[in-house]
Amino acid sequence: MSERDRPAELTALQAALAAEHAAVYGYGVVGGLVGDKRLKQARAAYDAHRASRDALVREVRELGGEPVAASAAYALPFQVADSAAAVRLAADLEERVAGVYSDLVRATTGQRRGAAAGSLREAAVRAVRWSGESVAFPGLAERTGGDTGAAGPSTSASPSR
Repeated sequence: MSERDRPAELTALQAALAAEHAAVYGYGVVGGLVGDKRLKQARAAYDAHRASRDALVREVRELGGEPVAASAAYALPFQVADSAAAVRLAADLEERVAGVYSDLVRATTGQRRGAAAGSLREAAVRAVRWSGESVAFPGLAERTGGDTGAAGPSTSASPSR
């Protein structure tokens, strides 16, 4: 990575970190409503996102950045009042996380790119497990019909105010 590419890489890392913060929050909601049959799956995803969040904090610091902080709360993309909605939320969270990791893959090289690709794959697999559906190119905004890139407002949970 050249010094010229460092700001783009740091920006993509921060976006991934913000998405992981949102996913950790979202899985708190999912875990409370998903039901006993899928609670173990929700817990595993929650733990995976916490581990990814912690790793991204370290990476941001390694590049000289101050890690973006988690918001106290996040606006959910839809009302989550029952187990079925919790399952939809989990799939949505994973699709959003895949989107920012897609951006991180584009912004990085070497080992960091490989790790980002692995995280993209893991999010895509979890999304399929939750939704029962797959897409040819997970993480691409074009597949959702969204009008912004994967790290833009339409695919990352926004903090509630």
